[in-house]
Amino acid sequence: MHSHRWTRLALTAALIATAALTVTQTAGVTAAAATARAEREVTIPAGTQLRLRLETSHGSNTSRAEDRVQAHLVNPVVVNGVTVLPSNADVTGHVTVARPSAKVKGRGYLALRFTDVRSDADSYRIATRTWGREARGTKKRDAVKIAVPGAVGGVVGAIVGGKKGAAIGTGAGAGAGTAVVLSTAGENVRLPRGSILLVRLTAPLTVRVSS
Repeated sequence: MHSHRWTRLALTAALIATAALTVTQTAGVTAAAATARAEREVTIPAGTQLRLRLETSHGSNTSRAEDRVQAHLVNPVVVNGVTVLPSNADVTGHVTVARPSAKVKGRGYLALRFTDVRSDADSYRIATRTWGREARGTKKRDAVKIAVPGAVGGVVGAIVGGKKGAAIGTGAGAGAGTAVVLSTAGENVRLPRGSILLVRLTAPLTVRVSS
């Protein structure tokens, strides 16, 4: 009699455990399905422009290739009316070229490329065009540096020795001006923190967004 009772109790316990397991599995499947329905993938097409604000400062004469570049999106990226990347999403990259200006030839040049974007808890690899800029030329300013000392030298030479002295003085003055140019490096490219850069994606980017 007692054995039958224990058997019934054991069967009841087993049925309860099986039912509980089934409920748990069903709940898990339902939750996974709900999550899948809550998220979907959207592709940002190649050529999309990203407006970035730098969080780090860089310069053609102060940076080096591979230096880390940090920035964030100024404007959200919207595809078909859906915001796929919010403003302030973190964007990172690196310096590709940092060439300081030379004293005789060669303007300063700086180039950057961005490779990653982070939105909420998701991080994505991106491909962008290289952003590059060359420093302005200084030919006009150099001409002034050479011409002014030459004129002054001509005046001094004329006072000292007439026309012959003026010719000698002009030559000496121009030489002094040239020395100033040769000993002074040209301008460099500078990007302080907060600078705005515009870059474009060179490949599509697929991100997950909430439905």
